[in-house]
Amino acid sequence: MADNISALSHEIDKEKIAKVVERVDLLSREVTEIVDKIVSEACSDLDDYMQGIDEILTNQKNPVTDAQLDDFALNLSSILYFVAEAQENLGIKEDVARAVQREIYNKVREKAQGTVADKDMAAELQSQNEALTTVIYNRAYRKVKLKVEAALEMVNSVKKVISRRIAEYEMSQSDSGRVGR
Repeated sequence: MADNISALSHEIDKEKIAKVVERVDLLSREVTEIVDKIVSEACSDLDDYMQGIDEILTNQKNPVTDAQLDDFALNLSSILYFVAEAQENLGIKEDVARAVQREIYNKVREKAQGTVADKDMAAELQSQNEALTTVIYNRAYRKVKLKVEAALEMVNSVKKVISRRIAEYEMSQSDSGRVGR
């Protein structure tokens, strides 16, 4: 086994690998920029609101007020309604992109000459941009989904804090009623 590994290391062309890594990094940055733009369009209100909550939670010396908690619960739920719609629209775009990719692939494959492998290769090469578009919408959908899940977790946390405060208030009211008797 050790002989196989050392034999493989002599065959590695570090310059070629470095060029491939560089190309992958460049293309990844470009895809990431496109995905981030799509996600930003879908989630800008949510991102801004979550940033505001984070600032309140991290920069405030006093505990979050009941009014702020109510605001968080109501506004996050409202924002999530619209982000969920945008998420579904991204899912539709991903489905359409996949259909366009298959259409191009099939048309090219049908017209291509040669063996099955030759036809497949020609179809894959001709439908690369469409395949990448499908990947872009898939990644954007997944990023939006993660943001929605995180915001839902925040809503649930806010509800728990509100419930705990209500229970503490009720206990303090019942305790204060007993003391006075």
